[in-house]
Amino acid sequence: MINLKVYGYELSEEFSDKLIPGRITELHRERYTVITERGEVSATLKGTFFHNAEVRDDLPCVGDFVLLQYNDSGTSLIAKLLPRRTKFSRADFLGHKAGHVKTVYEQLIAVNFDYVFIVTSLNWDFNVNRVVRYLTQTRRSGGEPVIILTKADLIDEYELEEKISEVQSVAPDVPVHAVSSHTGFGMENLNKYLRPEKTVVFLGMSGVGKSSLLNALMQQDVMDVKAIREDDSRGRHTTTHRHLFMLPCGAMVIDTPGMRELGLYDAEEGIRAVFSDVEELFSQCKFSDCRHQSEPGCAIRAALKDGSLSKEQWQRYLNQKRETKFIDDKTAAIREKKKMGMEIAKFSKSRKTRRR
Repeated sequence: MINLKVYGYELSEEFSDKLIPGRITELHRERYTVITERGEVSATLKGTFFHNAEVRDDLPCVGDFVLLQYNDSGTSLIAKLLPRRTKFSRADFLGHKAGHVKTVYEQLIAVNFDYVFIVTSLNWDFNVNRVVRYLTQTRRSGGEPVIILTKADLIDEYELEEKISEVQSVAPDVPVHAVSSHTGFGMENLNKYLRPEKTVVFLGMSGVGKSSLLNALMQQDVMDVKAIREDDSRGRHTTTHRHLFMLPCGAMVIDTPGMRELGLYDAEEGIRAVFSDVEELFSQCKFSDCRHQSEPGCAIRAALKDGSLSKEQWQRYLNQKRETKFIDDKTAAIREKKKMGMEIAKFSKSRKTRRR
């Protein structure tokens, strides 16, 4: 049963008779699967959704709470999308060819979650830089990040401790858990997040073990598991679309397809949170407009020299700042072009009206 009050929603009495609440568990093209107090139903959008939607985010996503016009003998209609508490998204590119990006837009990945499990494996594809990128975008999402290191059974104890320390050094305030879905190692440490009426979203590349982790938590095989490529430890896509699962413990998991790359979108807030140690040094520079290159009294250069700031962390910060500026500039240019197009269309329409 969907009790919206549990999730912080207050609905007026007028909705009780006309519409019923539900939560989207799956999306295939334009058809949604929604769990409701009357069971699982198939639904589509009312025509007003397409008419009023200005961007893709205005359309429902897996994890969304909605109000339905229920049809007990056919397809129900999604009439209202309720406000989102949290959302994870990334930058997606159109026309990305030979260094040319025609369009940048925000691609919604999941909504209404409490925890973000940033899943990465402890095989050859282990990559701290990638973890930091996910962490930056997670800080913007509103959910609490938790880093899950899978396939702990594939390495020895010394290497495991070394890799955990490596992750903790770039994310000192984020919980890090090493687990093995195959042996059950470390799985009990996830119980504090997987509580009734809590939602977790799994994020990570293909082959990091998200499907195996989900099967272990579901206590049954709900997802196929494919072998990774031996030459580079990269996975083949198992999850092909987003899906919300109810675990036996009462928690919910949003499983997402593996992402080949995570484009940062509107990430300034996330960068400030993840690299707070770096940005705190800026106020200690002798000059407020310090470029951190050759200026005297530069706190960044001093920290790099004495080792309190690693070169790798500084480079991660610079890379993410450059990428975010590029995305922001491109997005602003697209908005301006769209605005100009609308103004031209409006002017042309007014001229035609005057001629009549």
